[in-house]
Amino acid sequence: MPNTSYKYTLEIACFNLESCVIAQEAGADRIEFCQQYALGGLTPAYDDIIKARALIKIPLHVIIRPHANGFVYSSKEIQQMQQDILFCKQQKIDGVVFGVLNARHHIDIEKNQALLSVCDKMLTTFHRAIDSCHLIPQAVESLISLGFHKVLTSGGKHTALEGKNQIKTLQQQFGHQIQIMPGGSIRSNHIQALQQITHCYEFHSAALVDDTTLTNQQEVKQLKQQLLSHV
Repeated sequence: MPNTSYKYTLEIACFNLESCVIAQEAGADRIEFCQQYALGGLTPAYDDIIKARALIKIPLHVIIRPHANGFVYSSKEIQQMQQDILFCKQQKIDGVVFGVLNARHHIDIEKNQALLSVCDKMLTTFHRAIDSCHLIPQAVESLISLGFHKVLTSGGKHTALEGKNQIKTLQQQFGHQIQIMPGGSIRSNHIQALQQITHCYEFHSAALVDDTTLTNQQEVKQLKQQLLSHV
């Protein structure tokens, strides 16, 4: 059963080791570590996971995504994802982030179960594959039944701001059973509005400014400041 004792949390998606360090020093509460920003985030190299764990003292989650060609995976790819999860567990990574759909854009129950079965005590987040589902509320119900702790979503839209009303509905319906985490081009100039509309507690941002894949330290600080400004 997911922990429902919520606190406001800022998760920063980092696409290289330097960004991980910047995010930590700027006040991020948690890091989602991945590579290949242009592809939406893929599993980092094992050497980089080891280095990130040595550098990062705040909670560190790692994305488990072997390719960017949608969210349908073969049995062989699921086996590779299981190996990646087991490697993260060996490195004492705090959580893993993944999501598997079937060809009909529904949650693939069996394959997600196969991945969850090797997660042990690591926190589990279903990533924005949820936004590709035809029926998002029903998909979230499936995630709750499977035992995921969190779901990252833009409410089925390109950005979280565009999907704010769907996110609000998901939070109202399911927020007591699974952590609903808005994500998708969230920046400091609107995170407070999203917070007030959705009533969510955790927010996900890459904190990127201009055309770069390096986390912007000032943007992380401003995101955190806005997130906590009314607490």
